[in-house]
Amino acid sequence: MDTSHYRGRFAPSPTGPLHFGSLLAALGSWLLARHAGGRWLVRIEDVDRGREVAGAARDQLDTLAAFGLHPDEPVLWQSSRGERYRELLQRLLHQGLAFECSCSRSELAAAGGIHHRCVVAAPRPRPAVRLKVAAGAVLAFDDLLRGPQRQDVHAEVGDFVLLRADGCWAYQLAVVADDADQGITHVVRGADLLDSTARQILLQRALGLPTPRYLHLPLVLDADGHKLSKSMAALPLDRGDPLPALALAWKALGQPALPAAGRRTPDAMLHAMLQRFDPARLPRCNIAFASLRGPNL
Repeated sequence: MDTSHYRGRFAPSPTGPLHFGSLLAALGSWLLARHAGGRWLVRIEDVDRGREVAGAARDQLDTLAAFGLHPDEPVLWQSSRGERYRELLQRLLHQGLAFECSCSRSELAAAGGIHHRCVVAAPRPRPAVRLKVAAGAVLAFDDLLRGPQRQDVHAEVGDFVLLRADGCWAYQLAVVADDADQGITHVVRGADLLDSTARQILLQRALGLPTPRYLHLPLVLDADGHKLSKSMAALPLDRGDPLPALALAWKALGQPALPAAGRRTPDAMLHAMLQRFDPARLPRCNIAFASLRGPNL
């Protein structure tokens, strides 16, 4: 892959403390950026006021620091970016590429929750704004880990929300604007966001913004095959003892064992990881958490 002027990022939402899945995404994105000789940024995606937990963002940043993961530039907070998002939204509205919509989820249930036309008789005082997705809007892209991807955005997603009826900016618009303005060239994140990528590319094209390369890391699953949550009791992220979680994340990324000398401090461990990191070893399939436990840690 072209790694010239590589700029990557880690972008957590402040809905609680960082958990093991967050660490896997943070470490994976950091390693790929450092391996390419690029820069690694951190963004706090705090536009969803209803889900934000007071103090969580600062706790997340302190946890990253305790694990030795320091961004190369000042942290960007989405809550400070409203004017930029509104500027882009107005551009789409002016060009007829977006429209106000008063449909609720319950009203769209008959269509499987997919919006292709408004089904309400009268507008609401505070409508949402959606991007128009034309019939035949099929997006194809190459994921750097998972290979060719394809999604019929019209059939599978429909017209998607850019501004919610409650006044919150939707994730899709915010992330597209931020990636472009921060000059992000490579988006490395968990596979749970793979389904959002086609929408983001469609929106980038509508706005005339560049499209970064994408790489979606595997998810770590519990014994029932569900994505590990932030409340995972098996290995909470402990700022006072970060080495076990770092070692486990390294193993989950499919990398070789580290020497004992490289396991004494977070900085020493990260240095040893960079010397041995091989992107070709990154797993393409999701991982059972139970398979990571063992004497090799």
